[in-house]
Amino acid sequence: MTRQNGEPSWTEKERLAALQRTGLLDTPPEQAYDDLVRLAAELIDVPMAAIHLIAEDRQWGKAEIGLGTRDIPRDIAFCPHAMLEPDGLVVPDATQDVRFAHNPLVTGTPGIRFYAGMPLFSEGLPVGALCVIDTVPHESALSEKQRLVLKALAAQASSQISLRRTLAERDALAAERDRAAALHRQTLNSAVDFAIISTDLAGRITGWNTGATRILGWTESEMLGQPADLFFTPEDQAFCQPDIEMRQTARQDRALNERWHQRKDGSRFWASGQMMALRDEQGGHIGYLKILRDCTEQHLAAEALEAIDERFRLSQRATRDAIWDWDLRANQVLWNAALQEAYGWTPEQVLPTGDWWIDTIHPEDRARIDQSIHAVIDGAGSDWSDEYRFRRADGSYAVVLDRGHVIRDCQGRAVRMIGAMLDMTQMRNAEAALRASEERFRTILATVEAAFAIVEVKFDADDKPVDYRFVEANDAFERQAGVDLRGKWVTEYAPNLERFWFETYGHVAKTREPLSFESYAETFKRWFDVRAVPVGDPADRQIAIIFSDVTERRAAEERLRASEALARENIERVQLAHAAGAILGTWHWHLPTDCFTVDEGFAHAFGLDSALGRKGLPLEQVVANVHPDDKPGLANAIKEAVARGGAYAHQYRVRRADGQYYWIEANGRVEHAPDGTPLNFPGVLLDVEERRAVEAERDRVTAELRALTDTLEQRVAERTAELQHAEEQLRQAQKMEAVGQLTGGLAHDFNNLLTGIVGSIELLSMRVEQGRIKDLDRYVLAAMGAAKRASSLTHRLLAFSRRQTLDPKPTDVNRLVLGMEELIRRTMGPSIALEVVAAGGLWATLVDPNQLENALLNLSINARDAMPDGGRLTIETTNMWIDPRVAKAREMEPGQYVTISVTDTGTGMPPEVVARAFDPFFTTKPLGEGTGLGLSMIYGFARQSGGQAQIYSEVGLGTTVRLYLPRHIGEAEAAEDLPNLSQAPRAEMGQTVLVVDDEPTIRLLVMEVLEDLGYAAVEAVDGASGLDILRSDAWIDLLVTDVGLPGGMNGRQLADAARVIRPELKVLFITGYAENAVIGNGQLEPGMHVLTKPFALEALAIRIKDLIRRE
Repeated sequence: MTRQNGEPSWTEKERLAALQRTGLLDTPPEQAYDDLVRLAAELIDVPMAAIHLIAEDRQWGKAEIGLGTRDIPRDIAFCPHAMLEPDGLVVPDATQDVRFAHNPLVTGTPGIRFYAGMPLFSEGLPVGALCVIDTVPHESALSEKQRLVLKALAAQASSQISLRRTLAERDALAAERDRAAALHRQTLNSAVDFAIISTDLAGRITGWNTGATRILGWTESEMLGQPADLFFTPEDQAFCQPDIEMRQTARQDRALNERWHQRKDGSRFWASGQMMALRDEQGGHIGYLKILRDCTEQHLAAEALEAIDERFRLSQRATRDAIWDWDLRANQVLWNAALQEAYGWTPEQVLPTGDWWIDTIHPEDRARIDQSIHAVIDGAGSDWSDEYRFRRADGSYAVVLDRGHVIRDCQGRAVRMIGAMLDMTQMRNAEAALRASEERFRTILATVEAAFAIVEVKFDADDKPVDYRFVEANDAFERQAGVDLRGKWVTEYAPNLERFWFETYGHVAKTREPLSFESYAETFKRWFDVRAVPVGDPADRQIAIIFSDVTERRAAEERLRASEALARENIERVQLAHAAGAILGTWHWHLPTDCFTVDEGFAHAFGLDSALGRKGLPLEQVVANVHPDDKPGLANAIKEAVARGGAYAHQYRVRRADGQYYWIEANGRVEHAPDGTPLNFPGVLLDVEERRAVEAERDRVTAELRALTDTLEQRVAERTAELQHAEEQLRQAQKMEAVGQLTGGLAHDFNNLLTGIVGSIELLSMRVEQGRIKDLDRYVLAAMGAAKRASSLTHRLLAFSRRQTLDPKPTDVNRLVLGMEELIRRTMGPSIALEVVAAGGLWATLVDPNQLENALLNLSINARDAMPDGGRLTIETTNMWIDPRVAKAREMEPGQYVTISVTDTGTGMPPEVVARAFDPFFTTKPLGEGTGLGLSMIYGFARQSGGQAQIYSEVGLGTTVRLYLPRHIGEAEAAEDLPNLSQAPRAEMGQTVLVVDDEPTIRLLVMEVLEDLGYAAVEAVDGASGLDILRSDAWIDLLVTDVGLPGGMNGRQLADAARVIRPELKVLFITGYAENAVIGNGQLEPGMHVLTKPFALEALAIRIKDLIRRE
């Protein structure tokens, strides 16, 4: 479609004219095009697809899915580019393509990232494109299979467009035919063109015009009085068709009829006519009038047109089909241009005969096809289809699906056959490749060592996983699991299987999140390394499991750890022996040659010739002097060490030159080659005779002491009780000392804060008295800032004591951490680099966000202080599964957790400091620089939130503090800003609040706020007076009370007594801390709410309004 200079061989005017002739522009949606677009989106696995036609100044969508618009300006559209590319246009990532990176369709709605389009043609000219679109980039272009699919669908769409144009031409031809028919009817107004016949009620002919003579052949004299059924065919006569027409006319006054009739000479013609009832002047029915017109030519033309219609229908079903038209009487076959396009046959090479067609069929298929097609032609059928190999012009063969339709004449003889031949070669090759791929996949699954299975997870009515069934499994699965579970539910084999497996697989099936883990299956007594990924339709709840039995590996690791421990012990013993002069000698055993060389000390210890020892001896000769009772144990120890490799230690007796046996210890290490072959076994020989004697003496003394201890059991118990009492007194003394340290530090801190508060208020008062009201807000802000810092200090104390009342909310930890990033960065200073690693898809957690912010800031400040010379601070969030074994070791519940890790590259801590890091008042900072409450507060907050806190640290490398917070199922709450007090919600008419607080200042503030907001406020100074008001007839919507009240009744007791009188009463506690006896484990009971002092007045107003509205 392009000239040699790269320019198109057509003009834009020609292309637009071809588009106009398609008749598609601005037409309503059509199912065929919508189906193609939907199929394209599904096969390429994208959310958007469209068929676009390119007009002069716009791109118009004939069909689309996912885009939501049909008209797009041509200058920003993608498809005009694809239309000019014969092999289509593929854009893996539009943001990286200079042609489209700034396109509003990329930067705005719909946010195109991936695009692939194939041109659409009509009359050989490009008129548009079929495209698929995604809002995420594709790492690579279309696969070859996807390209072929998209190209085939584009060809189908082009065929639909061509078919539309052809149908339009056909409709024009039909209109022309109708106009000709109208003219013909006008001409037939003369009697010679119509057979006009009248009959009586019995059907005997009473009138016959010249047109009837000309059309039917009988003269009037011959037909008068004769029955009218003479010119009906024998079939219609046998069917009583004339009588049926007369009865229909009698009922309806008119009967139209088109059918074959016969002339006097027996020939047939297609007559179009009608029969009408003849009535007299009074309306009485006296006979019939039949008008016939010879329409044989029109009827045959209509049949031909129907054949053309059938050809079009076939072409619609066959994309890029080679369409053929076979005249069976002349044995002539006509082919369309697709024969050359698809199979290479030029018109000059093709003989227009049926014989040429049969000759191009593969010899092995020829007889079968010839027989099947003639079975339809010679029989009564009309449709034929078969698959065979068709020879291309180059001699190769294509696999084709051929379909045809037989057209018969009025005698039922086959006169014509029209069909379409579809090239199935690529599809069949793809199917063969798929079968080969599946076979390779099955072979791989059958031969790999990793076990593979697909399981279907079963959920109960509450959507909890309760079982899973093995749909598929490879042979390695049976080998590693030790049982064939194909098609079975796991509970059939393992009814006591740990709940962990159901929860884990159920989580993957529900969330579609892959998981990797190692866990022990008690039922199978094996360790497994597992990878679980979702597969198939989410509704099927199926997952693929790839796992390996790592029991041996874990055992090997354990043996390796034991071997390394033994090696360390060997080194220590050798060093001690060397220091004590107890080393007897050394050896080197070359295992492949069984050459055992020893030094002079070893030879002397074993009574060997030192010269032979240097030359080399076999092991059997070396151990000849070992005590007979010790030889089996020595042989087993050597065999085991050679097999596993690593450290070796064994004690046994050997005979000296004087014939006496003495104890020695052999320490060595077996070295293996990379392939596991044992190579060398060097070692050292130690004299342990004296040590064995000491151990024997120790055992004797231990036995005697044990006997003595049995008699002193009572005295030991008494002494233990005394020691425990003394220890308790010591702990109390330490606690009092720590409290003294704390109060000294807190007094200093609170004095500083109170100085700021009092000083700011005094300055504020003085300025007001002097009338200097400018810049008063800075004193107000200074006082509020100091008050908030005092509040923060009390919150830290409450968290340390675990008596702080938490306000847990569903929290997005990523959002919280990212919101604090700039604050932490400023706090760290320029010498410390901050990195925040936020995990994708992080779960929500139920936690007090304010306390979590405090904890995170405290940890960051601790990390900063540990890096005086600068470094890196990393804050990372992750999702984590904790299985029962790990949970038990970490003193927490098993399940799903959100973790926040704060890691520094600072000085680190030794183990003894790590062990005490969470202890209250413990600090490594100089006197006056730390209270020792920071980490203990964080630990208390984590435990109170249902989680855990852990520290990992190494001296010189840095420290990581990790918080574990339980996962919350649900969405996190969005952060909300408190309005100003002037914007706080106003009270409704008649709403009354009872305020109970023994502190006049607080009571005054609360009453002022309530009255400013329109509430009726009633006050009481203690629980007794408050209860008197509640016992009265006064209307009370809400009780606001302090927890600690004088007079023997605290706030909780007041609330309980009030609930007896007024069961639906809402209660708001305002307190400096929430006592465990009142609130219970820091958690609020239903119907009771807490606001912690100090609080913002805006927060008080919102909380009161919210509680009254709930009522």
